[in-house]
Amino acid sequence: MFHLPDGRVCVMGVLNVTPDSFSDGGLHLSADEAVSRGQRLHDEGADIVDVGGESTRPGADPVAEEEEAGRVLPVIERLAALGVPVSVDTMKPEVARRAMAAGARMINDVSGFGDEKMRRVAAQSGATVCIMHMQGEPRSMQASPMYGDVVEEVRAFLTERAALCLHDGIQKERIWVDPGIGFGKTVEHNLSLLANLDRLAGMGYPVLAGVSRKSFIGRIAGPEDTGDRLPGSLAAGLAAVANGASVLRVHDIKETAQALKVWGAVTRAR
Repeated sequence: MFHLPDGRVCVMGVLNVTPDSFSDGGLHLSADEAVSRGQRLHDEGADIVDVGGESTRPGADPVAEEEEAGRVLPVIERLAALGVPVSVDTMKPEVARRAMAAGARMINDVSGFGDEKMRRVAAQSGATVCIMHMQGEPRSMQASPMYGDVVEEVRAFLTERAALCLHDGIQKERIWVDPGIGFGKTVEHNLSLLANLDRLAGMGYPVLAGVSRKSFIGRIAGPEDTGDRLPGSLAAGLAAVANGASVLRVHDIKETAQALKVWGAVTRAR
């Protein structure tokens, strides 16, 4: 189990061991490179490092179970041995089970724990879980996302999946929720969710916001290159925190940690 830090926002570092993730794909393909990057993220202030072996960018194709496991397990095992808290970003129950055995403390499932086998793995391993909302699947989720009331529909989905997790033996204190910014949503959907995160926080679970370098930032502010979206990422992240997020999942740890410290100092001075 992974516990949130007391009195401040939790920072989760992104570590993709993939050739095709939207921002850092191909940068950390070898285990040595990935472990070095994970340690650096932790040293810069990441409370937990989220290791993923299958891209979930729009249009991404699925990865075979053994290939995904082969990418993430050596990295998780070595980072855990170094004392770095690790989360596994996977939709596959067997990959999650093996990751927990390798030392991971959390399962981040972008498919939202709809698979009973995944819930069983989480319950038996004692993992903290993050339930994310996604409309559709990565390959097709951005084709034409549609909602009546995006905030209410995402809230209802997360409520239902959290209830399933509770029923299957995952205690409430181990559950986080994530609205899935950019996962089957238009720019307008993303903005509506970020502006109304308090309605999700009112569910009683920590809310994770993953806004770092997302395409909606480029569509609002212009930068096409993901590496040029740091200012927009910081702005969106602070807006998410102001509206109820307890966790930010980011690529740029040092900059995010500094922004949060200054934002926190100002809010405490009121």
